[in-house]
Amino acid sequence: MSRKSGTEPAAARSSEAARRPAVRQAKRAAGAPAAPAAKVLPIQRQTLTGMTLDALRERILHGTYPEGEPLRQDAIAEELGVSRIPVREALRQLEAEGLVVFNPHRGAVVSTLSLSEIEELFDLRTTIELDLLRRALPRVGPEDVARAKEILDRYETALRNGDVASWGAMNWQFHSTLYAPADRPFTMSVAQKLHQQCDRYLRMQLALTHGELRANEEHRAILAAVKKRDARRAAELLREHILGAGRSLRDFLERERERGAT
Repeated sequence: MSRKSGTEPAAARSSEAARRPAVRQAKRAAGAPAAPAAKVLPIQRQTLTGMTLDALRERILHGTYPEGEPLRQDAIAEELGVSRIPVREALRQLEAEGLVVFNPHRGAVVSTLSLSEIEELFDLRTTIELDLLRRALPRVGPEDVARAKEILDRYETALRNGDVASWGAMNWQFHSTLYAPADRPFTMSVAQKLHQQCDRYLRMQLALTHGELRANEEHRAILAAVKKRDARRAAELLREHILGAGRSLRDFLERERERGAT
C-alpha cells in the first residue's frame, strides 16, 4: 500500500518532467512569430512620415512657406525634430499633390501657379465637381444635408473669429459632403488635390479682400438647391461659385504680382 502510494507520485513527477521540454518547445513554436515587435518599426516610421507630411502641407497652405521658396531637407528635419528620411518622403508626396516641385538646381521648391494654370485648375474643378454633384444628387439624404449645414454653421463661426486657417479645410468638407453620395472615390481624390493646389491662394485672397462672406452665401444657396433636389439650379450655382472664385483669384493674384514687381 505504501509502496504503491510512493511510486505513483514518482511516476507522475517523471511523466511531468518528460512533458516539460515538449511543452516549452510547443510554446516557443507557438510564440515563434515575434513579428509584432518587428512590424512596429514600419508602422512608427509611416506615422512619422504622415505627421511630417501634415506639418509641411499646413505650412505651405498657410503661407508659412510662400510660393517659390526652397525647402531644405536638413533645415526642415531640424525644425521638426525628425530625420531627413520622413522629410524626403513627405516632399515626394507633396510633389504628387502639386504643392511642391523638384528643381534640378534648387531641390524641392514650393510650387507657383501661373495665371493660366489657375484658370485651367478652376476649369478642371468645374468639370469634375459638376459631374460629382450630378451623380450624387439622387442619393443625397437628409443626413447629408444636415452634415453640410453643420459644416457651414462652423464656417460662419470661423468667419466671425477670423480663423483663416480653418476656411480651406471646411470648404473642402462642405463640398465633399455633397459629392460623397456619388460613390466615386478616385474622382473625389482628384477633386481634393485640385482644392489643395489652390487653397493657399484662395485663403490669402479671401483674407485680404473679405470675399469669404460671399463664398458663405453661395454655399448656403447651393445647399438650399440640393435640399430641394433642384439639379439644374444646384449645378448653375456650383458652376458660378467655382468659376467666379477662379476669376476673383486670378484678378487678385495679377494685381498682387504686378505690385510686387514694381
